[in-house]
Amino acid sequence: MNDAGSTPVTIFGRTYHLRGHGDPEYLSLLATRVDEKMREVARTTGTADTLKVAILAALNLADDGIQGREVKVGRISAEELTRIGEMTARLDEILAPDATG
Repeated sequence: MNDAGSTPVTIFGRTYHLRGHGDPEYLSLLATRVDEKMREVARTTGTADTLKVAILAALNLADDGIQGREVKVGRISAEELTRIGEMTARLDEILAPDATG
């Protein structure tokens, strides 16, 4: 089944024809990442059960995404906290009652 407008990708030895609104190169990149993760899981677990490999790979990819998001959020939060602290100090200076009366 090679539909017009579809992007052929190979994941774990099987070819799929994906259609989407995104860039075909991006779909290929995603498929490559899934293929790599499935091969890594199969190699490290020694299982030949494709369904088990797919589920474990999906869990690993989800964990990678969540961990990456938490790191990013943590980094942004630290930067924002620093900036908020600086802005608060400036506001305190501006709004502080004049000591000279």
